[in-house]
Amino acid sequence: MAGTPRIFADLTALYQGAAQCFIEHAQLAIAARGRFTVSLAGGSTPKKLYQLLASEPYKSQIDWSAVHLFWGDERYIPYNHSDSNYRMIKEALFDHVPIPAENIHGMPVGYIDLEEAAQAYSQELEAFFDGDIRLDLTFLGMGGDGHTASLFPGDPALNVLDRPVAVARPQSQPTPRLTLTYPVLNRSRCIVFFVAGADKATVLAEVIAGGTRYPSQGIIPTDGALFWFIDQLAAAKLLEKA
Repeated sequence: MAGTPRIFADLTALYQGAAQCFIEHAQLAIAARGRFTVSLAGGSTPKKLYQLLASEPYKSQIDWSAVHLFWGDERYIPYNHSDSNYRMIKEALFDHVPIPAENIHGMPVGYIDLEEAAQAYSQELEAFFDGDIRLDLTFLGMGGDGHTASLFPGDPALNVLDRPVAVARPQSQPTPRLTLTYPVLNRSRCIVFFVAGADKATVLAEVIAGGTRYPSQGIIPTDGALFWFIDQLAAAKLLEKA
């Protein structure tokens, strides 16, 4: 499995390291291309990172007017639903930073037909990136089943390679979802996985060891860097082998 593991002593150190990573990539991208494009992950671990980015001393180190937020996946539920990734990121991050509304590119959840919603977000990405979708930074989480974004074991979305966004209908989940597909994720300039907690230790070790059993193992950047930001509990099996 490609990628560089970075093991942090605790969650506080992990969040601080991730916030610094966000700032460094933002500053480099804005200096080089005039904007910073980042795909955000849902979940409890990234939420604390977003709260940190929305606070000092991190907040003022970023030119938020040049930041564009995209979503790696979204449950197909209204934005005001308690399980919405959009709502979580709004409350944790962009309600508290001076980012223009037009720089917030949430996945659409108002279509009756989910395939139309996926097509609409695909078209938004294609238009924004002028046909060459390449995110500067992509944050991903990993579930205990090895899923990432909304690429779940056995779901047909895993096999969508001809468009940027797919509909996911994982049998293990109560609602369908929209997700970025492997080709878009793997075109990112940098990908950072967040993995925390003892319940992830066994699967994480298997994922990093290599193979094709888990969806997370399909994240292999074509021309970019891959990092794993891991707390001590999630790294337990890796440390045993070290």
